[in-house]
Amino acid sequence: MTRILIVEDDIAFGTMMQTWLKKKGFDVDKATSVGAAVRLIENKPAYNLVLSDLRLPDRDGLELLAWMHKNSMPIPFIVMTNYAEVQNAVLAMKSGAADYIAKPIQPDILLSKIKDALQNADNATAAITSQQTTSNHTISTLQQNNPTSTPHHNNITKYIEGNSDASRQLYSYVSLVAPTPMSVLILGASGTGKEYVARRIHEQSQRAGKPFVALDCGAIPRDVAASEFFGHKKGAFTGADTDKRGAFEAANGGTLFLDEVGNLSYDVQVQLLRALQERRIRPLGGTEERPIDIRLVAATNENLEQAVAEGRFREDLYHRLSEFTIYMPQLSERGTDLYLFADLFVRLANEDLSRNVEGFDARAAEMLASHTWPGNLRELNNVVKRAVLMARGSYITQEELSAAMGPVRQEPITALHDADAERQHILNVLQQCGGNKSKAARMLGIDRKTLYNKLG
Repeated sequence: MTRILIVEDDIAFGTMMQTWLKKKGFDVDKATSVGAAVRLIENKPAYNLVLSDLRLPDRDGLELLAWMHKNSMPIPFIVMTNYAEVQNAVLAMKSGAADYIAKPIQPDILLSKIKDALQNADNATAAITSQQTTSNHTISTLQQNNPTSTPHHNNITKYIEGNSDASRQLYSYVSLVAPTPMSVLILGASGTGKEYVARRIHEQSQRAGKPFVALDCGAIPRDVAASEFFGHKKGAFTGADTDKRGAFEAANGGTLFLDEVGNLSYDVQVQLLRALQERRIRPLGGTEERPIDIRLVAATNENLEQAVAEGRFREDLYHRLSEFTIYMPQLSERGTDLYLFADLFVRLANEDLSRNVEGFDARAAEMLASHTWPGNLRELNNVVKRAVLMARGSYITQEELSAAMGPVRQEPITALHDADAERQHILNVLQQCGGNKSKAARMLGIDRKTLYNKLG
């Protein structure tokens, strides 16, 4: 039986958690301080997981985590923290915690995090065992703990996927569709990370070792679009001084990512559809067709169904692109992932700007949460980078963050979890989906039941 240790000084809450987890089939002990937890860990059979508050009467919960690491106890450690203290949870994860959960705790989310932490621990153990017997094993300790980590920028991950329900659902869809040959259409607002998702699909596919070519359709003038897609021969048109290989040929064998595909002109859509149907291309000015083998991933922030209805986008091309559709959640829908992304952007800005900023003070952290971030991750990244540049101390202050946001951000802003604002956003999405509640729920990253509950 899986053994869990709860470290919580709120006796009533700790008892409630203990009772609930026991009903779920776990063997659960409870401690109200770091000292009591240490004694239990030393004197009891090995625990499989520790669930600990950060604020404890004798010492900080991070000291318990440090003690476990010092004594070679690689037990999964989940942090419980208040929403306003998620910055501390980020610090805990830097120190080796498996995950965190914000209070008030939702039982289903907690159960999911416990199962994930236990599974990751089992996977890490298996990987270590394999490493001992396989000479060419290349998986790092970081990758064992985070199998979806991205390539590093001087040892700093450029992107994280987040732990919110919306993020988990998003990447479950990525894992589901990536191994298949299906075309994928990624829908979402600007700055939500559509290209990153496209890259993750490629990296988890059977084409992972082949090229990934990204093409911004919104930046291609109509008169050169065919050349950008299919290439051209020398002399094909004025200025064509050399042969050029197009995006289709460059991506041959791999994945072609067409960003902002909704911006393509109608005549270019016709050319694109033919290439996808025939699986052959002919460069401008060429006489021979060339076979191509690509996996297509497209993205847009436009409502393509509406564009089809208005005659601005070909219906047959739309269906060709959308064999599987993924809806990107907005940053405001990803809960406490906001702090994880902000912390990442601080570290990246430190490296780019040669600074040494630790993070945000308490008032600045609250200000981060109170902003709706309409520009999503791109806006957050830009604001954080400016704030790091302006910071005079180790922590970004509210005043420095406000200056980084600019004067337009000084007006009162809607709280991240304002119920009225959330309901209005849901109604807007529902309208975009033509009243289709299942589609709206997918777009929001929630299930239909949650959608009905939030609508009241």
